[in-house]
Amino acid sequence: MALNSQHIKLAKSLPPRLIRFFARYPPPSIQQPHPQLPQDSISTAPTTPSDPNTTISDINIPPEPYQNPFASQRHPITQKWHNPIFSLRRQADLVKLARNHGVEELLPFTVKGTQERLRRREENGLRVKGTGVGQKVKGKGWERTLKGRLAKRKKAMIEMPKLVQHWKERGHGRGIKKWPK
Repeated sequence: MALNSQHIKLAKSLPPRLIRFFARYPPPSIQQPHPQLPQDSISTAPTTPSDPNTTISDINIPPEPYQNPFASQRHPITQKWHNPIFSLRRQADLVKLARNHGVEELLPFTVKGTQERLRRREENGLRVKGTGVGQKVKGKGWERTLKGRLAKRKKAMIEMPKLVQHWKERGHGRGIKKWPK
């Protein structure tokens, strides 16, 4: 009973958008199981009509156990695909809302879910050229040569006192063959 009252309290704290979603598409984990129909009420009519006079209502179609509103659905008779009920943008909005209220795991599977995003990031990486193992990003010329120039500059600064002494000994530049840059 305490668990049931917790669910009610949680449901009252959810925003109306999530309440409407869960009312229309209850999670399979908390959905009540449907009572099984007795075997004699199920017709043994074929699922494909062989008689041209057979109407659509005569065809027995087993009910789908649970349909994900975030995924495309195939029509059981025409076998044509129907778009998801919620677009990717609306899926992302619902996932963000559910994540903020701590009920994301109750949503059906979606490519916009946190777990799926993390799995894809781990599988594919950043998808930026040069960020793989052992690769370098090309960059601009000044970016590629920056390390070398800084190392050369540091070496010149370390040797500067010796160069100044040499300059003063030789008479302000006389006899210096290699001028520093």
